[in-house]
Order: sequence, then structure tokens, then C-alpha cells
Amino acid sequence: MAPGEATVTVRLVRSFEHRNFKPVVYHGVRLDQTVKEFIVFLKRDVALRPGLPPPFRRYKYDTMKIVHQAHRAKTNELVLSLDDDDRLVLSEDSTLEAAGVAHETEIAFFRDEDYKNYKANPVSSW
Repeated sequence: MAPGEATVTVRLVRSFEHRNFKPVVYHGVRLDQTVKEFIVFLKRDVALRPGLPPPFRRYKYDTMKIVHQAHRAKTNELVLSLDDDDRLVLSEDSTLEAAGVAHETEIAFFRDEDYKNYKANPVSSW
């Protein structure tokens, strides 16, 4: 892998209540691209990626948040931590590197409206 590139795992979160997510690994992600550019790339890739069930491919993802970074503590939440939004939610105008993304970072990709609804009432359904 070239300098300035990283392996990033993206969790496609379909439902917070039902803990429905699918991890997808991306190798060679350029850390100097903006978060917005990465979101555009992910939307195109997810829509065409073989092996993903149609509900994941057609979902309207719009927000990214860091779930875990290599060599740091993990959260106890199964899907996504509800804490530290101001620090962990990625701003679209910053670069991935400036937003805190590094090699082996895990990022959640979800719909902001679903996240806010779940955060207001964090109840899981089984």
C-alpha cells in the first residue's frame, strides 16, 4: 500500500433498532480525499457491489462516524456508540486524515435521520 493510503472497514448500518449492519472492507483508501468524495465513492460502490443484499444497496446513506480505530478501546455498543458525536461524526468538508481516519479504522455509514431517532429512544428490537 502506498503512503497516504489505508485499509478502512465501512459498516453499512441499515437499522439501529434491529442491529442490522454489514461490514465492507476497502483497501488503498486515499486519506487526502474529502469525506464528501469518499461518500460519493461509497454510494456508487455499494449500489453495484455483488454480494450485498438489495436492501443494503438501495439504502440512502448520508452520514459517517468513526466506530473504532486500531489499537484503541472498543465501545460496548453492538452497532455504534451514541457518544462523542462532535468528535467522531465526519464533517464532509474535511479530509479523511484530518477527520481522524487512519489505517484499520472502522467507520459506520448510515442515515442521519435514523441515527437521531435511535439516539432519542435507544431501544433494540429482536
